[in-house]
Amino acid sequence: MEIKLIETEEEYNQAIARIDLLFDAPKGSKEAKELDLLVLIVNKYEDENYPIDEPDPIEYIKIRMEEMGLKAADLVPYMGNKGNVSKVLNRKRGLSIEMIRNLNKGLGFPLDVLISEHALAS
Repeated sequence: MEIKLIETEEEYNQAIARIDLLFDAPKGSKEAKELDLLVLIVNKYEDENYPIDEPDPIEYIKIRMEEMGLKAADLVPYMGNKGNVSKVLNRKRGLSIEMIRNLNKGLGFPLDVLISEHALAS
């Protein structure tokens, strides 16, 4: 396969099919090097044509809670009290600067996600 930048959906599908064929190529082989290049090119195409939006802060918190096995009560030290946790998770109030700092410092949640806009319930 000729390796070049992907410009069309057809070229993208061909590259994906080739990646599937090369997936188990022995490390260091010519095929493995081709696989590495194809993955880079496919990632570039996907980033440009299928961008994935970051979740809003509340969705991010909920996803991370599930991944980390946390319950709402586990967020109390970072949000002040059970009422605050409930209101934030139910979109009745936004995150305060202090909550954002605490979640970042205590749980490693990224600041750029926590400070992005999120919709409160109407």
